[in-house]
Amino acid sequence: MTTPTVSPVSSLRILALHRGQLVAVAIIGAVLGIIGLLLPGVSYLTIAIIFGIYLVASGIFRINSALLAPDLGTGTRWLIGLLGVLVVVAGVICLANPFQSLVVLAYVIGLGWIAEGITDIMSGIQGGVRPRWYYWVSGVVSIIAGIISFVLPAVAIATFVLIGSILLLFVSISTLLTLPRKEKVAR
Repeated sequence: MTTPTVSPVSSLRILALHRGQLVAVAIIGAVLGIIGLLLPGVSYLTIAIIFGIYLVASGIFRINSALLAPDLGTGTRWLIGLLGVLVVVAGVICLANPFQSLVVLAYVIGLGWIAEGITDIMSGIQGGVRPRWYYWVSGVVSIIAGIISFVLPAVAIATFVLIGSILLLFVSISTLLTLPRKEKVAR
């Protein structure tokens, strides 16, 4: 069975069909990036809500993995499941009161990263994943990022907003600059 290939010409035609949607999304992204840079306070609430949703989804994923993943030891299954429950609870707390939970949000993000790091390191040690070294490195980096979020929570949140806003602005502008041009109709 062969997989159909899409030629660059047909890809450009597909992009041209959705050009208006791409322009709209890029403009919205640019506006949100500018708002994040000029009015970071508004962005803090948005980030608190988005990360609360992320934590709930991430925790549910961990619980699901603990229940359904084959070849997990009992201890690992319990650890992943309990960490998943903690991450879901933290996400619900963030969603319940986002204005007052920004510092807590930095702690929750840090806790999530530390839990993810522990899980990655354990996966690397058990050897059920390949390449093993990738999971060790990923785990160490996640744990370091989590510790930084605990030590400097206000700086962590401000950095998330600043970097996210800049990236959103650049991606939106680059999308606008690289859109395929409409084909000219011959008269």
